[in-house]
Amino acid sequence: MLRLLATMAVAYCVGKLVAKLHLPAILGWLITGMALGPHAFNLLNDATLNAAWFTTTESLLEAVVGLMIGTELIWSEMKRSGKQIAITTITESLGTFIIVTLVFGVIFYFTGTPLYLAAMFGGIALATAPAPSLSIVSEARAAGPVTSTLIPMAALDDLVGAIVYFAVLAYVSSTLSVAGTNFIVTLGIVFAPVLIGAVTGAVAGLVMRHTRSNGATIVSMLVLLLGTALFAMYLNENVLTGASLNFMLLGMAFSTAFANMIPAEKLDGVMRVMNPVIGVALILLILNLGAPLDYHLVFGAGIYTAVYIISRAIGKYTGAYVGAAMTHAPATVKKYLGFTLLPHSGVSLVFTGISVSVLAGPAPECAELIQGTIAAAAVINEIIAVFMARKGFEWAGELGKADEVKKNAAVEART
Repeated sequence: MLRLLATMAVAYCVGKLVAKLHLPAILGWLITGMALGPHAFNLLNDATLNAAWFTTTESLLEAVVGLMIGTELIWSEMKRSGKQIAITTITESLGTFIIVTLVFGVIFYFTGTPLYLAAMFGGIALATAPAPSLSIVSEARAAGPVTSTLIPMAALDDLVGAIVYFAVLAYVSSTLSVAGTNFIVTLGIVFAPVLIGAVTGAVAGLVMRHTRSNGATIVSMLVLLLGTALFAMYLNENVLTGASLNFMLLGMAFSTAFANMIPAEKLDGVMRVMNPVIGVALILLILNLGAPLDYHLVFGAGIYTAVYIISRAIGKYTGAYVGAAMTHAPATVKKYLGFTLLPHSGVSLVFTGISVSVLAGPAPECAELIQGTIAAAAVINEIIAVFMARKGFEWAGELGKADEVKKNAAVEART
């Protein structure tokens, strides 16, 4: 616990120093995670990262961060942009999958590498890690069309990414005649946190409607969120094998349900208290993202790593641009949304670990290739992606606009 607190304190200070250089504080948190993680100074060591109390704390804080997403998904507002967000999510996800798969497919065709590996690279590439961009939104008080499009996409992108990746995994498993993941079961696991969170969030909404003070509202919400997270942990430990429910999706669905059931002023009171807690949660999640990254891999990165990073960036940007153009989104969304979707490492490392376990027996050389490429890309891409994500918000003119947008919305509501 002391190791974790010390690391978080250092990350906070480094983040402040980095912010003085007009760079995102999250870049400081990420570098602190790498520098103090198991591959460098080892303050945040493997024993801490693998401890049951740490994984439990991380899961709870993931659910808390989900509040940031869910409380923005107000149905009366989403009706205007829901179609745009859904279409853009699909085009940027599938666009990335298609471009990365095609690029590696051509390379592997001429090098004699199994072509199914190209689809696995594409499946890993389409996922986006939402925490880095959400950290920038929180830290820089960003608001505007790009921000309001990104936040709900952070949840939907996880769903699309998981569905496509596990479909590819099931195909590759059947091709190699190994025990693969049942696609229907996987689909259930992907959507289970959404269903669980929505049900318990609706209960929370009913309770919060009748609370008379801000304190009682927050306490009732936290108690029910904790109960929801503990139920999900029970399922992970005792029912699911080799899989885990997504706690950020759980918190997102939970907060979406209650946010649409209580008055706006009551919701604002809850989030005023919870926003600092979400800020602390984001620091821990980014540290956990950075700690497993081995900076030594930067020096061993090869041509496949460069191809992966570039083709994925092209896929994300092009897919987001096409989706935004199809739905007549504002010009800033078309031009800059793609930059905010570049962060990747947390999800990519999870998918890579699953891929390696499937390939290790029947195709060990493919397992080694995919592991080395993605591991190096995770380090290099994340540093570049965090910088580019902030630039995306900056070029869109949305940094520091949260209070202004909220004030305009309040005036609009009154009139």
